[in-house]
Amino acid sequence: MTPLIKDNIREKEKTKRLYEIGLSLLIIFHITSCGLKQKEDHPDSSDQIETSHIHEYGICIDSLNVNRYKIKQGDYLASILTELGFTGATSDKISQTVSPYYSPSKLQIGNTYTTITTQDSTSNIEYLVFEKSKTEYVVVDLSSDNIKAYEGEKPITLQRKYIEGTITSSLWNAIIDAEVHPLLALKLSDLYAWQIDFFDIKKGDSFRLMYDEAYIDDTTFVDIASIEGAVFTHQGRAYCAIPFKQDSVREYFDEEGNSLRKEFLKSPLDFFRITSKFTNSRYHPILKRYRAHHGVDYAAPVGTPVKTIGDGIVIEKGYQQNGGGNYLKVKHNSIYTTTYMHLSRFAKGIKKGSFVKQGDIIAYVGSTGLSTGPHLDFRVYKNNQPINPLTMEAPPSLPVKPELKDSFLVVRDKVLRQLDIFQQSTRLYASMPDSLTQRSINVIFNRKTFVHIITPLLFFNDKQSTYFKAGLNYR
Repeated sequence: MTPLIKDNIREKEKTKRLYEIGLSLLIIFHITSCGLKQKEDHPDSSDQIETSHIHEYGICIDSLNVNRYKIKQGDYLASILTELGFTGATSDKISQTVSPYYSPSKLQIGNTYTTITTQDSTSNIEYLVFEKSKTEYVVVDLSSDNIKAYEGEKPITLQRKYIEGTITSSLWNAIIDAEVHPLLALKLSDLYAWQIDFFDIKKGDSFRLMYDEAYIDDTTFVDIASIEGAVFTHQGRAYCAIPFKQDSVREYFDEEGNSLRKEFLKSPLDFFRITSKFTNSRYHPILKRYRAHHGVDYAAPVGTPVKTIGDGIVIEKGYQQNGGGNYLKVKHNSIYTTTYMHLSRFAKGIKKGSFVKQGDIIAYVGSTGLSTGPHLDFRVYKNNQPINPLTMEAPPSLPVKPELKDSFLVVRDKVLRQLDIFQQSTRLYASMPDSLTQRSINVIFNRKTFVHIITPLLFFNDKQSTYFKAGLNYR
């Protein structure tokens, strides 16, 4: 058989396999759609009798009008109430009633407040609603003479999504290039803060992860709710992150059940570059002579938040005129102490004797003291001797308990299996020909960001998951 004939046969077999895979996916999609349609075609008798009502902020607005406004520069609660027609005792009563739930001093420009009024010619305000955040709000009930106020939250729905990528410059850029919310980059860097120094991230490093996004009404993005499993490959080593609840606390563990959380963070800043490393002899740009530099300089804009790398107590807070400028020293235990220098200012509430938790913002980057530009000079002392922050080994937190190990392994295998399914799915779609099969599968996969749209099909039961994996020629 000639090479040409062999190539043709292989090509036909490949095309046939792709179509079979596509057909399998379409059958699954069709079965799911039919199941949904069947429910629509045969509604429950109680559903036919029940009349739907429109609700906002937990209030039935069928016979009411809803008017929305934005808080403007210079607005305060009294001025808003006056503008809405409330004066005198009524305005004072509303202010007093709402104050336990919503401080007038915390009105934020751009936030929404809403009046819900009657539909008659009087347009009386029955409810006044102030939105504290995207999800939280305070309702002032004016529908009776007894003015009341209460808090509420908009219902949140979660959407499971998947992304994979390869680093070309930075994690931040990789997430942005995939057109995913940048909060995911911060979540991922926090998750791996003890394993990976993101100042030292390499071109060619890669990641794949499942995560949940929180939405209001399935359309308005609120937040990256959680990472539900990840594998980050750094310098050829794969770091797994498996979520698992232990002692009522949800933490992340590697594939062996060791905690990803360690006693110290890898660095006190996020995503900025190192300009000077730990050395016994460095030329000082201001003093014009060589001397030891027992710390690491992180270049960052003025005002960048500085985090403490571990739990501890602030033992020094002050200013060094001919050295570190504004600085803080934190004692973590009987062995380790850290120092943060050249700060522009300290975080609110930070003083000598303050207890700080790992990851707390304690100060902000500046250029005070002997400094040629904004940066953080970060130093670590072990038994009062300076050590290199970039090479120190921090002890890990507690691993999965022995009595929970079997349960953890079940969760681990499920998470890794789901990640593999997602990965196979994205690669399948990327390899599909421009045909009916590709156009059909485009309903299921978003090619650019590799976001999986029919996730519920994968996670409702094992039978459907197995069938889907078979359709992908899963190994």
